[in-house]
Amino acid sequence: MKKLLILSGKGGTGKTTVAASMIELFAAKAFADCDVDAPNLHLVENRNVLPDRKDFHGSQKAVIDKLRCMFCGACASNCRFDAIKLVKSKYIVDEFACEGCGVCEQICPAKAIHLEDDIAGELMLYKEERTFSTAKLKMGRGNSGKLVTAVKQQLVKNSEEEFAIIDGSPGIGCPVVASISGVDMVLIVAEPSQSGISDMERILDTVYQLDVPVAVCINKYDISLEKTEEIISFCEENEIPFVGKIPLDETVTKAQNNGRSVIHIDCPASRAIQGIYEQTKNLLNV
Repeated sequence: MKKLLILSGKGGTGKTTVAASMIELFAAKAFADCDVDAPNLHLVENRNVLPDRKDFHGSQKAVIDKLRCMFCGACASNCRFDAIKLVKSKYIVDEFACEGCGVCEQICPAKAIHLEDDIAGELMLYKEERTFSTAKLKMGRGNSGKLVTAVKQQLVKNSEEEFAIIDGSPGIGCPVVASISGVDMVLIVAEPSQSGISDMERILDTVYQLDVPVAVCINKYDISLEKTEEIISFCEENEIPFVGKIPLDETVTKAQNNGRSVIHIDCPASRAIQGIYEQTKNLLNV
């Protein structure tokens, strides 16, 4: 399965807007949302069926057997994360603070503590004529990279399509590395601002280290023509394919509020995205 990944250096640049449009333009029948901390592709990809849901188990968490606990306090005094507290004469584990190190289990004289697999999130799979894989990470969990990998594996396992589009995680952390792994091309959605340029350069460094072909487009290019030209010049100097620029267009927000991809509306933004699609298609050779 050939995969096109849409990325941005941070949230809010228009990554999902571009991803949703590419799904429609490529007529993709397999796609995924790997932004597991804040998935939102489903908002513009209205589904007519309920998804198959499956718990995602991340790291382990400590669990106290209240019937065996002797209230000696050894677990609380030895927890370096302060995850065990005495509340109303009972010791409880703060699931957001517990790191699953297992020290409490080892030092408990009553053997009243054990580690259990923690439900760190939920995988969702929509199966109709098109296959859509997505997930939601629970608040405070640190297994986003593993969950991203699970989202991609779920897509491949449940689709026989030869091409897929992935809406990746923003930033440059573990979930982004997991998003990039195994894809055939990355399309970066840049923002024409000083911080946007810095974000673009950081994510380009990440993509280069994983040796994946990359192209760049700019969203809301007309909010700063100076920074737009700076991004285009940077791409030219570094021989990075620049595939187009999208104007600031209030139609995009209106379309999203109505649960639609902007590509279905004739407007400046959709016409610009159409041009980006044509160039990206040529680079992918699909």
